[in-house]
Amino acid sequence: MNKKFTLKVGSSTIPSFKIDYAKELNPSQLEVVTQAEGACLVLAGAGSGKTRTLIYRVSYLLEKGVQPEHVLLVTFTNKAAQEMRSRVETLLESKAKGLWCGTFHHIGNRLLRMYGRHAGLGDDFGILDDEDSRDLVKSCIQALNLKSIDAKFPKPGVVQSILSFSVNARKSIAEVVETSYPYFSQWIRDFEKIKTLYDQKKIKTNNLDYDDLLLRWLLLLENSQEIREKLSRQFSYILVDEYQDTNRLQHEVIRLLAGHHKNVLVVGDDAQSIYSFRAADIQNILDFPENYPETKIFKLETNYRSTKPILDLANRSIGHNVHQFQKTLRSVQEAGTLPQFVRLRDPRQEAGFVAQRVLELKESGLELSEIAILFRAHYQAAQLELELTKRGVPYVVRGGVRFFEQAHIKDVLAYLKVLSNPLDEISWVRALTLHAGIGPGYASKIFLAVEKEAGDLQKVISASFGANFPPKVRDGLFQYKKTLKNLLRPEIHDHPDLLVEEILEQGYNKHVLMNFENAQDRLEDLRQLVNFAHTYKDLKSFLADVTLREGFKGESFAVGAGDTPGTPDQLVLSTIHQAKGLEWRAVFVISLSEGQFPHARALEREESLEEERRLFYVASTRAKEELVFTHPMTRYDFNAGTVISRTSPFILELPAACYDEIEIEESEEEETIYLE
Repeated sequence: MNKKFTLKVGSSTIPSFKIDYAKELNPSQLEVVTQAEGACLVLAGAGSGKTRTLIYRVSYLLEKGVQPEHVLLVTFTNKAAQEMRSRVETLLESKAKGLWCGTFHHIGNRLLRMYGRHAGLGDDFGILDDEDSRDLVKSCIQALNLKSIDAKFPKPGVVQSILSFSVNARKSIAEVVETSYPYFSQWIRDFEKIKTLYDQKKIKTNNLDYDDLLLRWLLLLENSQEIREKLSRQFSYILVDEYQDTNRLQHEVIRLLAGHHKNVLVVGDDAQSIYSFRAADIQNILDFPENYPETKIFKLETNYRSTKPILDLANRSIGHNVHQFQKTLRSVQEAGTLPQFVRLRDPRQEAGFVAQRVLELKESGLELSEIAILFRAHYQAAQLELELTKRGVPYVVRGGVRFFEQAHIKDVLAYLKVLSNPLDEISWVRALTLHAGIGPGYASKIFLAVEKEAGDLQKVISASFGANFPPKVRDGLFQYKKTLKNLLRPEIHDHPDLLVEEILEQGYNKHVLMNFENAQDRLEDLRQLVNFAHTYKDLKSFLADVTLREGFKGESFAVGAGDTPGTPDQLVLSTIHQAKGLEWRAVFVISLSEGQFPHARALEREESLEEERRLFYVASTRAKEELVFTHPMTRYDFNAGTVISRTSPFILELPAACYDEIEIEESEEEETIYLE
């Protein structure tokens, strides 16, 4: 890049640029790169090249003569920061030495190392990772003797998530509990005591947790006028990526840093704000023009990813949101087929249809890795996972584990396996250790008694072994025997759905609330497991399907000639939250039913429904060429039996011209393609 370019900006011509910005960028991107002075909000639609725009903006500033140490670029992942820095240096053909580029936590750590003494910190403070933080919370719970008061007190990880959300959302613990954890309201005062002791222990040991890297950074800026003025003068230009995902704490940090120059450029898309459960606050981006009265608003609306029909549908959908910045995505590809909306009889036929279409796409030459199945909640993929396994379709669950490999599902299955095979030691130990007071050691001792009774469950229940066990172990064993006795009742003992329901009612529901941070999602998984189990005539066939699936994984596909050895071609299954920022040539979005997507709880509040619609928008804009929505018209509900599933309002509110509607005949799901 030895050639020099001139660039016309407004009425001025600026010479001697290494980069031909006018050639490399579209007009909207070029406007941001060259004219984003002062407070600027860049509304970057899906697939519009926001990362490219940020990289070229930084390069432009450096080429224009701004010193690297005066530029702060904040990202949400270390990977994004490294990629942006690398691309800037490639463009400029030189090292951007001194450029401040990193995540909020990375920058916070760096500044606290430099100026921490002004906040009462030494520069040698330690950082607690998530596991360290949970261990410290656990020690606080023990020190306050809360465990001995109530054996059902929430686990340290759950308490830590409440404390963390409180810090990041800038809300009191009481507000967080009342809004998101109402079933813990009796322990609000205890949580507050834990937080006080937790903070004291961190100070005493000279440690900070991840949240402190932001909170102490903010307090440093608020309490030290000297440091605030120094840093706000140093950072002539502040650029923030994914601003719609910032929380209140991050928002306040940026506001103070931008106090002197007021050159703050935030890039984001309010239509893709879907992380409120992580304390992300959409008001940060919606209120940006009010918080910075001289704000210039730029819009990146040219989409390089999806075809016009896909974007037309996405635009019409998000247009129903009231609280948003209006923008319209325009495709560079005019051609393309309409998205499909496919009605199916039930989740079983839905799974068969999707698996069949995936095989057809594979046969037509599309790599499995170019196809994604997206869903609102993990349980919606349970039936599909089994169907893919039976057909030998290799798949990977992005950002998580397969449905039947999740801890809460395996816990429930452990009880069922004990019923099916009373000498299954692994399942005995897992099920026993779910009861308070029983650890792996005592669980193994209990199993020795089971072996002495040759696995006769009735004899095990009536046996009086364990007299020498500590009281807590005896109590746990009593509760386990009680559960086992209920599961052996003749009217339910070979009905997998009734058995799962009984396990939940006997105390596992409460166990989930006390032990898992995302308890409500896991409880929904378990309720749907009951419904799923109803489709099986007996326990043996149910366990055979859900436990033998691994034997089928990936066997039908060999590595192709163009594939890299060791990286098998796999279909992608993902929640929509995990899919944000990614793209595939073909995307299926399943379970488009009212109460499933949008979630039933979202129908109660307008802001929740709008976030669900943004989730639908994100799902739709992941597709490059093909987009298919599926709707099972009936489903089984344990309490109501077979019920009619209404079509998702996100489909009903779209004009019919946005998609092709298809209803699958019975015979279509029976035709199966098997690949050699």
